Amino acid sequence: MNQLARVKIKKNDIVKVITGKEAGKKGKILMVFPGEQRVVVEKLNIVKRHTRPTQKVRQGGIIEKEGRIHISNVMLVCNKCDKTTRVAMKILENGKKVRTCKKCGEILDRD
Repeated sequence: MNQLARVKIKKNDIVKVITGKEAGKKGKILMVFPGEQRVVVEKLNIVKRHTRPTQKVRQGGIIEKEGRIHISNVMLVCNKCDKTTRVAMKILENGKKVRTCKKCGEILDRD
């Protein structure tokens, strides 16, 4: 994908998986890959990798780690209403652009 799409999900957000084998589970975003439109969610979509011992990884064998999930398969969870929501962008009085919950209007950015 050459075009860099606008991703409204950030690292450390709490999301809920809406489709796939992990549907209904919640987790924290560990990494976001905007070019691929994928995210890594903590303790979800566990995949097994067969690795051989290297300088970095002393112990070889079968290693379990989180796999990537497409952004369309996860939804952001609001801190206030504790429901999955879409994200709206809002400009504050001081000119700062923040993400807000479409359902309750709560500001989602922790900054």
